[in-house]
Amino acid sequence: MSEAAAIPSALEASGATASEQPLPVIRLPMLDTKRELFAYEIVFQHDAGDEAALMRRALATITDGALARLVRGNRTFLRLSRDLLMEDTDVLQHQPRFGVLLGPDAAGDNALVERLQRMAQRGCPLMLDAGDTALEFNAAVEPLLKIVQFVRLDASKLDPATLRSRSEYLHARGTHVIAGHVDDHATYHRCEELPLQAIQGRFLLKPEPVEVPVLTANRLSLLRLMKALQEGNPGPVELGQIVRDDAILSYKLLGCVNSAYFALPRQLKSVQQAAIFFGAARIRNWIYTMALSGLGDRPPELLRAALIRAHMCEKLAQQMPAEQREMAFTAGLFSLLDTLMEAPMDFVLWHLPLAREISSALLEGTGPFAPLLEQIYAWEAGDLRSGEVQPQVIRRMAAIYLEATQWADHVYAFADQRPN
Repeated sequence: MSEAAAIPSALEASGATASEQPLPVIRLPMLDTKRELFAYEIVFQHDAGDEAALMRRALATITDGALARLVRGNRTFLRLSRDLLMEDTDVLQHQPRFGVLLGPDAAGDNALVERLQRMAQRGCPLMLDAGDTALEFNAAVEPLLKIVQFVRLDASKLDPATLRSRSEYLHARGTHVIAGHVDDHATYHRCEELPLQAIQGRFLLKPEPVEVPVLTANRLSLLRLMKALQEGNPGPVELGQIVRDDAILSYKLLGCVNSAYFALPRQLKSVQQAAIFFGAARIRNWIYTMALSGLGDRPPELLRAALIRAHMCEKLAQQMPAEQREMAFTAGLFSLLDTLMEAPMDFVLWHLPLAREISSALLEGTGPFAPLLEQIYAWEAGDLRSGEVQPQVIRRMAAIYLEATQWADHVYAFADQRPN
């Protein structure tokens, strides 16, 4: 499939028409204290066009269900303009899983506060994105604190003592507290000790620093499997032999490939048949995916993020030769291997005979896949470098991202299941 063809396939997957391009948004997870998903935040990409128009389109996608599919029906917050909040929020009153993010300045707008109060009374979740604004006995923000159910604090701007005291103050008021901008593990561990409902930030995608890498038995077993999948470029027969003794892995893989998502003309009854039908390289990548799901102590949103990167990287490599497209998938998936395995990337890759093109992208940021990964990192961060990105590139990335999230959510559903 050509690079341009990636966009129509994504549009078809979403049920959109060519005139209804997917929204240029990303979904950012908030994790509860058990590192399970608490909610998503929908964030618009920078420089993606008229923000007011994008917000109206976002409300329309709530109505037609497209945004609900993107967030899998989970609790979701998004930021809307004052005009939309005053005029067009009736749809939110019928979608109690969708809520609104508010800035502290909204507290000084009496008409808006009255509107928000009515929305809250009708069941619309409201979150005050307080940042580092002082909240304790602050009359200026009190009108909002009386009606919001959630408050997000900026952990990157508040010192540990203030973050603790403010969290405890809000918790004592019966308000649910979210720590935002938690971008390193030291901050995350401090937040674990606070009365928080959820934690959000880049910590999820970063490996935790360790002085001496130690791989548990299940991680060593996983690395042995990955090594066997790499050595000698195994074909369909060899792939079947490698996983034949792992009933759970085979069950997950065959359940996924035989699902309605792929609409196969006949049921595939073995890993060997699947490798013949889809190709050995693709099935090998999917075995990686199913095997990584066996790391049951890692946050589910982390594996979903790895799957999204893998699919996006493969789509961005559509103009490369077929072999490199499969390698691009591996590069995207393995870009979070250090975080998934809880060990430094060079230590993990030392155990794997990966192609030089993949290892150089992951370790050195060089080679043919490094620019693809950089595009994905920029998309995840909502930073497409102002003035340097053409609108058609943003539209294309939005389509690829939408397709990748739907694919990742589908595959994860099978990766996470167990035989009855």
